[in-house]
This record gives sequence, C-alpha cells and structure tokens, in this order.
Amino acid sequence: MITQPLPEPAGEGGFLGNGYLPPGMLNNPTNICNASPRSNEAAAAAAAAAAAKAEEELEGINCSPCCDNDNIRRTFRGIALGQILSICLCGTGVSSQLLSNKGVNAPAAQSFTNYFLLCFVYCTALSCKSGDDSLLEIIKRRGWRYLVLAFIDVEANFMVVYAYQFTNLTSVQILDCSTIPTVLLLSWLFLSVRYLITHIIGVCLCLLGIAILIWADMLDGKGTIGGSSHLLGDGLCLGGALLYAVSNVCQEFLVKQYNRVEYLGMIGLFGSLISGIQLAILEHKNLSKVDWNLSTIGCFAIFGFSMFIFYSLVSYVLQKTSALMLNLATLTADFYSFLFGIFLFKYSFNSLYFVSYIVVIIGSIMYSLKKTEIRDADEPRRVCPCLFLCCCCCECCFEDGESTEGSLNISPLSSATHSCPMHGNSTSQSIRLSDFSRS
Repeated sequence: MITQPLPEPAGEGGFLGNGYLPPGMLNNPTNICNASPRSNEAAAAAAAAAAAKAEEELEGINCSPCCDNDNIRRTFRGIALGQILSICLCGTGVSSQLLSNKGVNAPAAQSFTNYFLLCFVYCTALSCKSGDDSLLEIIKRRGWRYLVLAFIDVEANFMVVYAYQFTNLTSVQILDCSTIPTVLLLSWLFLSVRYLITHIIGVCLCLLGIAILIWADMLDGKGTIGGSSHLLGDGLCLGGALLYAVSNVCQEFLVKQYNRVEYLGMIGLFGSLISGIQLAILEHKNLSKVDWNLSTIGCFAIFGFSMFIFYSLVSYVLQKTSALMLNLATLTADFYSFLFGIFLFKYSFNSLYFVSYIVVIIGSIMYSLKKTEIRDADEPRRVCPCLFLCCCCCECCFEDGESTEGSLNISPLSSATHSCPMHGNSTSQSIRLSDFSRS
C-alpha cells in the first residue's frame, strides 16, 4: 500500500490548526496533551470558526426563497423597467396612429429614425475605442451576426406595422402573443434555460390578462372592425411575432456574451442601412406625397425617440433578466395605449382594462419571483418528465453528472431520488434522453 507523505509543517502548531497531527504525536498520544499553547489556541479557534459557520448556515436557511430580499429587488426592478418600456411602446403606438390618421403610411421610414439614432450615439462611442473593442475590429470578427439580427429585427417591425392595413386590432393582439411561447421554447432549446412551475404559471397569467383585454375590445367593438384582407394581415402579424421571438433570444445571447454598447451600435448601423434601402425602394413615392408640417415631423420624432429609449433599455433588461421576462413585462403597453386613447381618440372606458392590467402584473411578478436556471454544458437536455409524471418543469426533471457527448441515450425507466420543490425528496422513475452527438 502506497502512503502519501504528510505535508511539511508551516510553523508551530500549523498541523493542529489544519486538522493534521505530526508523526511523533501519532506514535505517542500523550504528546497531544503536551502540545504547545499556541497549537491549542489555533485548534480552538478553528473549531470555533467551524461551529460559527455551521450555526450561521443553519440560521440562514430560507424556508421561503421566493420572498428574500434579492428576489424582491430583482422582481420589482424588472416590473418597473417593464412599465417604462411599455410607456415607450405606447409612445410608438400613439405616434403611429396619429400618422395613420394623417394618411402617412411609411413603416420603414419610421423605423429608420430609430436605427439612425442608435447608430449615431453608440457607433460614435465604439469608434472612440481601440484594440479588440474598436468598431472596425467588431465588424470584422462578428459583424455578420449583427447583420443577420438587424435584418430579422427590421423585418419584424415592418411586418407587424404593415399588418394593420389588412387586418383588425384584435387579430394583431392575439397573434402578437405567439411571441411569448416561441421565446420560451427557443430559450429552452438554444440558451439552455430551465423553467420551473412558477414560471409557467406566470406566463399563463400574463396570457390570461391579454385575453381579458382582447375580450374588452370585442365587447366595445373597437378591435373587430376593419381589414381588407384578414388572411394576409394575420400572416404578416404571425410572421412578425415569430421574428420578434427569434430577435429577442438572439439579443439576449449577444448582450450577455459581449456588451450593450456593442450590440446597440451594430444593430443601429446595420438596421439603418437595411431600413434605409427598404424605404428607398418601397416608400419613396409615399414620402414624396407627405405634407411635412410641424405636426408630422413631431410624430416621426416621438416615434424615433420612443424607440431609441426602448432599445437602449431593452439591452439592459435582457442583460439583467431574460427575453421572456421582457415580453411579459411589456404586455401592459396595451393598457397605457388605452389610457392615451381615451383622451386622444375618444375611446370608451371599460373596467376590464384595469382587470387585465392587474392580472398581467401579477403574472409578471409570479414569473420573476424565482430566477431561471441554466443547464450545465455537460448536462443532457431532456424532454421534461413532467409530461408523464407529477412535477412540472422543476429541478427533479434533471439529473447531474451525465455527459451528452457521443450518442443518443434513451434508457428504460430508472429509479432515482429527486428533490422536488413541491413534493420534497422522493424516489421516482424517469426517462433519460441525451442530446444527439454532432461528432
């Protein structure tokens, strides 16, 4: 049997303080009693520190992790930022409606004002940097990624705004909500996000709140009138919503992988180029017929500045939270648009809007009370066993210590002990499903 030599003592009493005994003491136990006072003091201090740490950990057990200070701060910070973003979206909606009332139909031109402001502010900041963070170096290394993302973002904005010409408000509201489940699925697939039961309940509550809002529109008859080609309009809106979902998930990845200034500068640069070419091809005749008075210019300015603030804050929200939380928190934009519509467009009052607002806020709080978790790189991505068993998307859906490299591993039901946040420790049977190997 090979024995490992004990490390050399760092000083008098060093072994005792670290849990080791010199060889002489092992042969003669009475030497332990004759240890130096400094050794005894070191051992006593180490024991006291260990006891204090254990007591501190025991007292620090939080039986209600959803209500600790960090969760509360994160939740209300996300909700507050979401309301600011909703007000910005409300500003874009109101200005677009005012332009529509004036007979101005130029969605690409409206988007161009936003991308130009982003390019002017953040590309200027990037041009002042040197080395790997310089503007030219970023374009050479990963400019193609931002070009693809900018194209998706520009076309998503264009399709949703253009859909209002062919379908009605209710259809747009319903189809626009398809962004949320799409973001949830894409985040699970590509960002390796784990969703717990509280997240699923929060998403369902937010969608319920939007359903109440749409119902209120239908009762008042505001959202069911209009639309020359509902099939085309619904297709444009659905396509725009799906592109929004892809854009949001890509934004979350890039913002967390690099930094906000880089993302905003690149999206502004390529977005202004794409939207500028698009408006020159599709909207040059419409723009030539516009009466460029002070009111029209003001509406374009309100739209551009609102979108500029929105994009600037979105990058921060994505960095601190997630793409799904962003979409949930901004669902209240329809409520603020309703408040402005009462004064500007003479909308009739309906108390269901307030009910919808409260339900969406409760759903957003429910979602953000507990942070989402990220699957480890060597942990298999599995089909959630909650499809077959009792627990919905909790930690017990995953097992640690298995590699996804090499094969597709679908094994029979195997027994394992899991810690479920709802049911405690339990022995259950699970289906293991590993990723496909790309080797």
